[in-house]
Amino acid sequence: MRVRSPTVPAQASLWPFAALSASYFAHVGFFNPYLPLWLNHLGLGLLTIGVLTSLPSATRLFAPYLWAWLSDHTGHRVWLLRYCALLALLASLALWVEWGVVGLFAVLLLMFTHTSGMMPLSETVLAQRVSTEAGIDVRRYGRVRVWGSLGFLVTVLLAGAWFERHGMGSFPAWTAWTLLAVVVSVWFMPSVREPRHAHADAVSVRHVLARPAVRWFFVSLFLHVLAHIFIYIFFSLYLHELGYSKTTIGLLWAFAVVVEIGWFLTQGRWMPVLPLGGWLVLAGVVAVLRMWATAAWPHWLGVLFLAQAAHAITFAAHHSVCIAWVSQHFPGRTQARGQALYSVVGYGMAGVVAGLLGGWVSSRWGLSAVFWVATGAALLATGAAWVSARTCAPALRGR
Repeated sequence: MRVRSPTVPAQASLWPFAALSASYFAHVGFFNPYLPLWLNHLGLGLLTIGVLTSLPSATRLFAPYLWAWLSDHTGHRVWLLRYCALLALLASLALWVEWGVVGLFAVLLLMFTHTSGMMPLSETVLAQRVSTEAGIDVRRYGRVRVWGSLGFLVTVLLAGAWFERHGMGSFPAWTAWTLLAVVVSVWFMPSVREPRHAHADAVSVRHVLARPAVRWFFVSLFLHVLAHIFIYIFFSLYLHELGYSKTTIGLLWAFAVVVEIGWFLTQGRWMPVLPLGGWLVLAGVVAVLRMWATAAWPHWLGVLFLAQAAHAITFAAHHSVCIAWVSQHFPGRTQARGQALYSVVGYGMAGVVAGLLGGWVSSRWGLSAVFWVATGAALLATGAAWVSARTCAPALRGR
């Protein structure tokens, strides 16, 4: 099945979804990169910082599916989004208090448990909002999702400049203000309860996961995102060790986000060219080349910029394709749990494994070895995507 860009009838405005995407990723854009620096500012040791910064990935192992299960069984997706946003904001206010390590662990755990479930719920509501019988309108989806990339880019740059000048003491204030923006955005989303589909009770998540194409898709997803999380965690350390300046490192990261934005704005033109399975295979092949170039030619700045340009395909295109793929294969009230599994497998399991495996590999063989491992993971991901696409083909041809 190819991704189409259908003519969509007039629908309610998508601006609340764009506002949520912008505010949520604006929060992520400053919080994730600068949390370790704030914890260091508090005087915590490296081991403690490592444990606390692993909490986002750890909560993605259970929280997205928990909220998705509640969503699929109640139909109250937007109200659950509002609850999660508000509880996360209230939890963030406790960052002003000196709790000690155990108390800080509890506060961050409570906050991440609520924020990590928001995107699967939001993606489910948005996918339904921009879908017709022809499938997801990838043009409209991309124009919403691009605001998340913009929000991330703005806060990662502004927060860096602010903390450089004023220190890390205002980190809790940045957390509260960005989460307040998330709360406001969610409250403007249309609150419509998901109707019960006639076939919803006949199809379970277990039955969907029993299909070989679905199982191979999640294998490919895990390996593909694993390769990318190696980049997210170790790329800056790798470049710093090679002697690149912080300015150059920042430009490489910013360039990747810029090409990501370009893809989301224009994906409606490109995605109908290939079926979903074809895009997954292509994203895997490009990821292999990206990781290989990063590992083999790190001293060539031009090669590194080309590798970062591949982010348009290896992340942005891959993400949109995965959202569309899950939306197609998880029908009715299994949709939120399907999107949650995307988060659990891709950014929960892969995040935990990348941190542990990357730390072990880099300590034994150096940081460059991490990107050779990433190359291998991307190669295996490509093979799994190819098997998934071939397994899907007979069923799709019969439609």
